[in-house]
Formats: sequence, structure tokens, C-alpha cells
Amino acid sequence: MPHASDTRQSIIDAVLRIIGQDGVAAVTNRRIAKEAGVSLGSVTYHFATQHELLRESLLHFVAEETRHFTGLADACTDERFDIGQAAEVVAQVAGGTAFDSRHIAPFELYVQAGRDERLRAAAAECFAAYDLLAARILTRLGVPDPERLAGAAVALVFGQQLRRLATGAPAEDLVDALLVLTRLTPTQTA
Repeated sequence: MPHASDTRQSIIDAVLRIIGQDGVAAVTNRRIAKEAGVSLGSVTYHFATQHELLRESLLHFVAEETRHFTGLADACTDERFDIGQAAEVVAQVAGGTAFDSRHIAPFELYVQAGRDERLRAAAAECFAAYDLLAARILTRLGVPDPERLAGAAVALVFGQQLRRLATGAPAEDLVDALLVLTRLTPTQTA
């Protein structure tokens, strides 16, 4: 018999898959139960409301992303960190060559956070981890005022990822765009 935390995690994983496949509107208790391989009663037992399901799914995603991006940021402390290493980190962030439901779900959840302010704190936590990684990379590359520019770098990554999602553009386009921007100084952009 599965442990309650395993059932809860199966439900959260199912919610993220459903969101990635068909969007937030497709998240129903029946579909979650089927996708997770649990009873309908298990879904309602573990999550009383749809908001709670979405919030916990976003928080789970945020915890994983924060752990991953904080680890990448911690790896950017080597004094010998160069543009090649930055390109490798950006390629890891870009997430490979194909978008699957796991890559699409966060965009859906962030859009939902725009609609539901109760989800915004969880989304802000994840963006703080992205900003930390961006600031560390920019610092190591000698980019002036890295903390101020980190949010813009993260926005570029998200925009490029959204473009990849919508057009099928390769991950290399994102890496190339970021590398070009890191070579610009404030006087070159004025």
C-alpha cells in the first residue's frame, strides 16, 4: 500500500503533466486520479480545492527549480569561470533540444500566477533563484552591475524559451543571444 506522501507526490506529478499537456483548464479531479493512478477520493482527501492543487504543484516545481538553480549558481564561484563555462550553464538552463510537458507546465503555472495572486509568492521564490544564478554568472563574466541586470537576463531566457516553445527554435539560439549580450558594455548599449 502506498504511503500518503507517495500518493500526494503522485497527484502533484500528475497535475504538472496535465498542465504541461493541456493547460490549467484541463486539471480536473477525475483526470488527476486517472493520470496519478489513484482513487478520486485520494485526490480530494489530499487537496481540498483546485487552488490548493495548483499552489502545491507550483511550490513543488519551485522547490525543484530553486534547488537546481541554486546548485548551478554555487558552481559559478570558481575564479576561472569563463565565457565557455557560462555557455555550458546557459545550455543547461535552456533544457536540451525538445520541449515536453515538464518544460511547458511552468509557463502555464506562471501565467496562472498572473491571474491568481495567491500563487504569486511561490512564483516570486522561483524567479529569485533564477535571478541569483544570473547575477552569479554575470559577476563571474565581469559584467558591470550584475544584480541590476540579472532580472533582464532572466527575462531574456524566459522570452527565448517561450519563443522556442512557440516556434521550435533550437536551444543554441538562446545561448548565442546571451553570449552576445554579455559582451556588451553599458557604453555600447547607449
